[in-house]
Amino acid sequence: MDDFESVDFFRGDELVADPYPYFDALRARCPVQREGHHGVMMVTGYDEAVEVFHDSGTFSSCNSVTGPFPGFPVPLEGDDVSGLIEEHRDKLPMSDQLPTLDPPTHTDHRALMMRLITPKRLRENEAEMGRIADLLLDDFLAPGEGELISGFAGPFTLLIIADLLGVPDEDREEFMRRLQRRPQSAGVGATKDTMAHSPLEYLYARFTAYIEDRRREPRDDVLTGLALATFPDGSIPDVMDVARVASNVFSAGQETTVRLLSNGLRIMAEDPEVQRLLREDRDLVPNFIEETLRLESPIKGDFRLSRTPTTVGGVKVPAGTTMMVLNGAANRDPRHFDDPGTFDVARRNARHHLAFGRGIHTCPGAPLARAEARTCIERLLDRTTDIRLSERAHGPAGDRSFSYLPTYILRGLTELHLEFDLADGAAS
Repeated sequence: MDDFESVDFFRGDELVADPYPYFDALRARCPVQREGHHGVMMVTGYDEAVEVFHDSGTFSSCNSVTGPFPGFPVPLEGDDVSGLIEEHRDKLPMSDQLPTLDPPTHTDHRALMMRLITPKRLRENEAEMGRIADLLLDDFLAPGEGELISGFAGPFTLLIIADLLGVPDEDREEFMRRLQRRPQSAGVGATKDTMAHSPLEYLYARFTAYIEDRRREPRDDVLTGLALATFPDGSIPDVMDVARVASNVFSAGQETTVRLLSNGLRIMAEDPEVQRLLREDRDLVPNFIEETLRLESPIKGDFRLSRTPTTVGGVKVPAGTTMMVLNGAANRDPRHFDDPGTFDVARRNARHHLAFGRGIHTCPGAPLARAEARTCIERLLDRTTDIRLSERAHGPAGDRSFSYLPTYILRGLTELHLEFDLADGAAS
């Protein structure tokens, strides 16, 4: 496709399978420019993206997950719309979630989150990862073929998050049943109603009940630590504040890590040479994960709203402008990454990617996602001698067919069908 002027990135489906030529075309013209359908300022350059991410004073995150839809509830007029943002931000979808908060509220709530995801708790959680991975792989690998997302990656990431937050063992089957479903993300043709449909109501209710119970009767468990966590000034959060933070960790971390795992396994299954290198040298696995995040960021982009007139990359940005910082485009900026469309398992600056964002909203679950991906890849390599794509599901080499999530925020496969040869004793 060459006629990108006519393409509506937010409403059309032409770019779902492959948005990268569109990103490249925008960047080649100007790394910061307004698209012609919804007036969104698209940031496709690496340096320009970092500039926006680090300037939380100028750019509000109130529209981080909604962007141009449903739009701000009142006209944003004048050279400083900060007052209007604060007055009306609660009318935006997801306004109670950490990614949409600005300082000082964001500062307090993120600090609360970091009291839940401590290095000690992450180490304890990581110790469980191998056990949970093997438990699920016993069934997943046995037939010699399977669909990765529903058969392994989804259940694995859900159980890992449940363990991190201390969800009792007896409740985890219900969590699996209620939350293992296709994501209802803001995407192509999305409306306010579809964006509101999410597992958050269920998670709010469950974590509210857990926290209230542990505040009444503290125990020696992770949920009690959640219930007794305080803001930086020592004050006790409302129960709902803690429930929101826990729910955000649960929902956001699971979905993006599933996409990371499926993207990584697709690359490995399609490229026998990459797979051979990983089997021969497991020290390459961490950089393989970083390069996967760079080439196929699970988040295409985040939104920001300019409070006052400013410039980004020398381009004037009026107050009240919706910005889309395209992580997936910045990660392929040739000014920062050599031959950016090529996967290089040994790329030296792969970890410079923006898949986890930058600045005050840098993903706090990044260490968890990296550990999950490393554990899964290593265990799959240990328990197989070959992993390949199913030609029955995805077609032969040179003529592959994949289905991607129809959303302008997430980048990920809906299904990944694999075939594998098992190592001796790997089925149990």
